Amino acid sequence: MTNKLWFQAGVGIILALVIIRLFIEVQGIFDPLFIIAGTIFVPLLLGGVLFYLTRPILYLLEKRGLPKWASIISIILMIVLVFWILYAMIGPVITDEVNSLVDNAPGIVEDVEEYAQYVLDQRSRLPDSVQEQINGMTSSIGDWASNIGSVLMSFITGLISGIVSLILVPFFLIYLLIDHRKFVPFVSGFFSGERKSWIIKTLQDIDRTLRAYIQGQLFVSFLVGLMLLVGYLIIGLEYALLLALIGMVTNVIPFLGPYIAVIPAFIIALVTDPVNAIWVLVIMLVAQQIEGNLITPNVMGSALDVHPLTVITLILAAGNIAGLWGIILAIPVYAVLKSVAKNIYARRQEIGKTATRDV
Repeated sequence: MTNKLWFQAGVGIILALVIIRLFIEVQGIFDPLFIIAGTIFVPLLLGGVLFYLTRPILYLLEKRGLPKWASIISIILMIVLVFWILYAMIGPVITDEVNSLVDNAPGIVEDVEEYAQYVLDQRSRLPDSVQEQINGMTSSIGDWASNIGSVLMSFITGLISGIVSLILVPFFLIYLLIDHRKFVPFVSGFFSGERKSWIIKTLQDIDRTLRAYIQGQLFVSFLVGLMLLVGYLIIGLEYALLLALIGMVTNVIPFLGPYIAVIPAFIIALVTDPVNAIWVLVIMLVAQQIEGNLITPNVMGSALDVHPLTVITLILAAGNIAGLWGIILAIPVYAVLKSVAKNIYARRQEIGKTATRDV
């Protein structure tokens, strides 16, 4: 019975639950480690993203005969040049749009409040259950507004901390570019024979999955932002470039990103020209359909073959567990675990066939 898959899986689940329970009981011991991990998490994540974006350039430069140190310096200079060009091209426009939005914010808020009040005045026509939901949302908004000062201070503190942590990003990127080839030999060096080959293949599959997700998702987000910009410019929407950048950034969040991006654009269109609000919804729908049916399948390929229902479930669960970071990281983590599970299953199948042949 101990050789049965269901028995081994059951024992593994029980041991995992016991370990988690013990970890919860003594988690205070690991608080310093959590603080350290939280400090380096964002710069390490951004450094990893830049690493997967620049690694093909590193290989290309090395293939052309440049030594590694010269290739890495060239990549850092390229990154600085790209950011400088982007700032020179869109920095002044973004600054003007942000300043204009800040100046017009009181009027926009007042118009939104009028729309919200009109909707609330019509709630007597709605069923009792819907009225209770609206009343609950209204009280929640009131509580949030009363705590706006603390929320603003937390945001400013987090922004300053994030800016400081960005200083570490180049260091993580440089060391990843220097030592990334040593990781697989280091990990596989603890094993031998067929197990070592399996470890190497699994790590290569994980690397391939992360590369496909990061490079593909960023490219898809860029194209979505470009489509939104073109659409917003066609309908003459105010703050078009700023809103398109927001759409590009939020598109990093799977499934929910496009719906989050449409909210500020819809609000601004609603208070400036209600007809444009309809066009904003149309533009977002068209961009989402092109992205989901044409761009993503051709860019991502089958590297991240995840069912939409699985995506929704993972995002909802991860959001409740780890907030925004959970939503952003849920899909790549799932894809990595899926690659590991596939390799484990393939290894078990190979062992089973070998045992059958020996019998």
